[in-house]
Amino acid sequence: MRIDIVTLFPEIALAPLSDSIIQRARAAGIVEVVGHQLRDWSEDKHRRVDDTPCGGGQGMLLKPEPLFAAVDALRRPHTRVILMTPQGKPFKQSIARELAAAEHLLILCGHYEGVDHRVVEALVDEEISIGDYILTNGALAAAVVCDAVIRLLPGALGDERSPEDESFADPNLLEPPAYTRPIDFRGMRVPEVLISGHHGKIQAWKMENALARTHQNRPDLLG
Repeated sequence: MRIDIVTLFPEIALAPLSDSIIQRARAAGIVEVVGHQLRDWSEDKHRRVDDTPCGGGQGMLLKPEPLFAAVDALRRPHTRVILMTPQGKPFKQSIARELAAAEHLLILCGHYEGVDHRVVEALVDEEISIGDYILTNGALAAAVVCDAVIRLLPGALGDERSPEDESFADPNLLEPPAYTRPIDFRGMRVPEVLISGHHGKIQAWKMENALARTHQNRPDLLG
């Protein structure tokens, strides 16, 4: 897979992807991630990429010309163009799995008050938001999406079972609590069932506690 990220802050987008599991996946050739400076496609002598909104309003919008030029330069026959924006649909594990099946992702990062809507109408396949809050720029959100997608690629985690055992593998259930050694730490003991060796009881305990945790932290998932 190849991922191109177009942003005013390529260093911010790439920094979280330059260590640990994601960096190892990049080094192994599982994925290629390239950050691009949007200003490189500006035709303005001062490399400006923004202007005031038509009809008035606060802030600035990213202009269409550099974004169209960037997509024209980077898009391939099987590219999916993603726009990171607070107005997008919520990013979920199911979307991460869908994107992980793509050959090429081209991620456009919003900034200021957003982008000229002609970019959305003519170029973008999907608008994505990572949550109901506002970030300084879309580069941070792009890094989150890349991390979630890359770790689903075959070989990225090293243990093919890992993605199936994590939260949101079941979209309606969080992971149960997990423990490791020491068995007794400051008077807090690992539940006896988890060290019993009785796999049936362990699975029943995990399901019961996954439901309880979901009810407490994310009741919306239970409908």
